[in-house]
Amino acid sequence: MDAFTRFTNQTQGRDRLFRATQYTCMLLTYLLEPKAGKEEVVTKLKKLESSVSTGRKWFRLGNVVHAVQATEQSIRATDPVPRLCLTLANLNRVIYFVCDTVLWVKSVGLASGINKDTWRRRAARHYCCFLLLSLVRDVYEISLQMGRVARDRARRKESSSRDPPAYSVADEETEWLQSFLLLLFRSLKRHPPLLLDTVKNFCDILIPLDQLGIYKSNAGIIGLGGLVSSVAGIITVAYPQMKLRTR
Repeated sequence: MDAFTRFTNQTQGRDRLFRATQYTCMLLTYLLEPKAGKEEVVTKLKKLESSVSTGRKWFRLGNVVHAVQATEQSIRATDPVPRLCLTLANLNRVIYFVCDTVLWVKSVGLASGINKDTWRRRAARHYCCFLLLSLVRDVYEISLQMGRVARDRARRKESSSRDPPAYSVADEETEWLQSFLLLLFRSLKRHPPLLLDTVKNFCDILIPLDQLGIYKSNAGIIGLGGLVSSVAGIITVAYPQMKLRTR
């Protein structure tokens, strides 16, 4: 209960709840729309999705502040790879929110002469760059974790060393693949925040890829990906220890 109260008191927490609701409505709409007799439910879901999407705009200031703070924190990272990736990623995130604000100004009629399609594409492009750079950082962190797990495994093998059995080339290839997948699984299992961050970024990137026409997805895939990433985001806000830290 304390975690939930702390969660809802934060702008990021409320935004994650609204976002999860928005993509749940999108997913349910996709699933129910082809079915007969569900027209009224689908209409209500679409209205709720639109209302929640509009409501999320009021958290824009908090999101911009959070993105600026994240940029400042990433600059102080000691490891040069995360420092570079996260600084560039968060700068793209700030620009994305600026583009999103311009679109909001246009939608409420505060300014004219703004090309919505142009600004929407700019927003999607910077959001995509933010997520790509975040995924590069995730891959780097995964490689470090896999290296640690591999060294631990090698030490255990040395302590109980035996003559290795003979393998054919095919056996060696199969053994390599199995070892890699096992190493990846153990690395992510050992580091849950890294797993959450990777899943969240991977699911999120489907949205700008679809908007830019790079990889088209249907509303069901977008809704499911958005819901999964929102739940991952909710977990990291409610339980700060599950957030991937910058070293």
